[in-house]
Amino acid sequence: MTKVRKAVIPAAGFGTRFLPQTKAMPKEMMPLVDKPIIQYVVEELVEAGIQDIIIVGSSNKRAIEDHFDMPSEELLSNLRLGGEKKKPYIDLVERISNMANFVYVRQKGPYGNATPLLSAAHLIGDEPFIYTFADDFFSPEANSTAQMMKIYEERGGGVFACKKVVNESEYATYGFAAGDRIDEGLMKMSTIVEKPGNKEAAPSDLASVSGYLMPAELLKYIEKGSHTHTEGEFTFQPYVQQMIDDGIDFYAKEIEGAKFYDTGNPLEYLKTTIEFGLKHPELEKALKEHIASLL
Repeated sequence: MTKVRKAVIPAAGFGTRFLPQTKAMPKEMMPLVDKPIIQYVVEELVEAGIQDIIIVGSSNKRAIEDHFDMPSEELLSNLRLGGEKKKPYIDLVERISNMANFVYVRQKGPYGNATPLLSAAHLIGDEPFIYTFADDFFSPEANSTAQMMKIYEERGGGVFACKKVVNESEYATYGFAAGDRIDEGLMKMSTIVEKPGNKEAAPSDLASVSGYLMPAELLKYIEKGSHTHTEGEFTFQPYVQQMIDDGIDFYAKEIEGAKFYDTGNPLEYLKTTIEFGLKHPELEKALKEHIASLL
């Protein structure tokens, strides 16, 4: 079985829901306390054993490249002037650039979540890979990537990271796995029902979110499909369905011991920021006192 070593992160969107903030700053670089959102995603990938991270972006995403690049000599000189108390910061910024092999490609093609994969296909080759987004993620300590890899190592095929429904509105937001439950929190998929709208129309309570472990064969299906795609979003889900119909196994895995965070809109971003602040060892006490004083 081929080891999973590569990951693709799509990052070409404009973050219009956060304008004007995202006019100059990519939404993936918006901070959660002291780290940009995308760094939480990258750290989980690296912890799970991913070595090569392909970020598919656009011309307005240079800040992401700069963040994962070596720190500038100007910054290092400034930190050195601070003496021993600033040395931990030098170690911190240097560690970021050494976490993985980062590759950046420009997205080309129609709107949709299959296009980043098509743009990165020449770098993925014939290896299985992780496909994950940079504005939603599970609790870092749960490492959803490692949990998907475990299922892949046991069963092969592809794996979708899933969460159980928390409220009714989620039925209109996510795709839901259908198939046979083969273990607690694990389903062999027969299809994904996109945004069923309500509980009665959904085939299960497992919503597909955030991350995917994909067989390399998916890229061939997407490449073939790109020649006939003419209108609407160019998405990968129909090609996963084709693979399932062709006998390739896909599994829906409920991520255990985790909370799901979606920072893709201002309210959820603010909620996540507050929650991460309340978990921060240096900020927790003072932030709790401040929130209590406001309430």
